Amino acid sequence: MNRRDFLNRHAVAASAWTVTAVGGLSVLNPQAQAQGQGDFIEGRDFRRLGNPAPVPGHGKIDVVEFFWYGCPHCHALEPALDVWSAKLPADVAFRRMPVVFGALHEAHARMFFALEALGQLNTVHKRIFAALHVQRRRLDKFDDIAAFVAEQGVDKQKFSEAFNAFGVASKVKQSQQLSQAYGLEGVPALGIAGRFLTAGSMTGSNERALQVADALIARSRKSA
Repeated sequence: MNRRDFLNRHAVAASAWTVTAVGGLSVLNPQAQAQGQGDFIEGRDFRRLGNPAPVPGHGKIDVVEFFWYGCPHCHALEPALDVWSAKLPADVAFRRMPVVFGALHEAHARMFFALEALGQLNTVHKRIFAALHVQRRRLDKFDDIAAFVAEQGVDKQKFSEAFNAFGVASKVKQSQQLSQAYGLEGVPALGIAGRFLTAGSMTGSNERALQVADALIARSRKSA
């Protein structure tokens, strides 16, 4: 989902939540899909950043998934992403990063970071996707979000405090800065080592994007 789709979807969501779920992995480029598992080409399957994006100082190869809860392609990617990320080598650190292209995306990003601060993210993360894309719930306003997380067993008062906390606001700002550093134009997308970006919209499918990410991790390891 590109930036224009983000903004258009946000405009629609202001009056009603109308995200349509899709099954399986997204295929955005039939020509790229038809290509085999051969060499991955810079400029087609991935992009090298002109200026490196900041990475955490943990000494590992940083892999970040940029996503939005309202994006059907992000929802479709989740099962494959879970399997893939669970098998990453010990020298790779995987993290998710909610993007912020507008007010609705900021609300979802705050929900993500608030749940993370409360230690509830792993429990609720997949349920948010299911609520939006399977149950067709509206989670575009704080009251709707707070009611939903309370149903998941999260203390509503603590969630409200975390949602509005300075620490969460700071993480939202960091998310915006990281998206800009990677030159992000849509989601889902994978940033590798602060140096490379790949996405299903570039490779032809989310599955192939994970294969490209593996190759970029290996390249980052060799050049470290």
